[in-house]
Amino acid sequence: MKIPMYQIDAFTKKLFGGNPAAICHLPYWLDDETLQNIAIENNLAETGYFIKNENIYEIRWFMPHAEIDLCGHATLASAYVIFNYIDTKCTEVTFSSKSGILKAKKEDNGSITLDFPSRPPQEVEIPEEIFSALKAKPRGAFAARDLVITLSCEEEVLEAAPKLELLKELPYLCIILTAKGKQSDFVSRVFDANAHVLPEDPVTGSAHASLVPFWAEKLNKTNLKAFQLSKRGGELDCRLEGDRVFLSGYSVPYLTGEIEI
Repeated sequence: MKIPMYQIDAFTKKLFGGNPAAICHLPYWLDDETLQNIAIENNLAETGYFIKNENIYEIRWFMPHAEIDLCGHATLASAYVIFNYIDTKCTEVTFSSKSGILKAKKEDNGSITLDFPSRPPQEVEIPEEIFSALKAKPRGAFAARDLVITLSCEEEVLEAAPKLELLKELPYLCIILTAKGKQSDFVSRVFDANAHVLPEDPVTGSAHASLVPFWAEKLNKTNLKAFQLSKRGGELDCRLEGDRVFLSGYSVPYLTGEIEI
């Protein structure tokens, strides 16, 4: 069986920037073990899969070690694949996912806007593990699916080197470090202490489902510019509307081909 596969750099205008995702266009759903093995073989932060079901696409995302409930960059990459390789006349697409209905719209400037659920984090006590893992003093902790840790400035986020082995037992998928930005409204870095391949995610769309409502409240504005301070770097234009978060970004194709299983 041959499956079309695309590798797309998401949330960037330049090749080798943003976050790479492998995207597989399936004729039907394969068993979970096969989907996981493909993700392991690809050895990227995320492999996204989608099938068409009438007028919508069903979408799933797999890290090399587990399936994830929501992934921004692989959804952006999937929309890019649909708009540019599968249905070139299409400008809007609806996805059905484990996090509900998601949408993607192709903008006139070439970017793609994602429509995601808002996941505002709630303030919690700073875990002791965070104090041990960070050199910088955390200012606060806020929890949703991920744990958002606020630091005092952009430099502390950029220079952070958390001891991830101390954070493996925390009940969160990712640990997000964030602060107010200099050239953007806010900056962040995102870590998965249990990831064997990429413990720091280059650009994390799903994390912004929590970061956007958090910073919208702090800054008293609903349109925000975000930058993820990973080595590859990523830019996101963000907007909060009620219980929805809109994330806009660009994508660049790296590879097109087929895999055979």
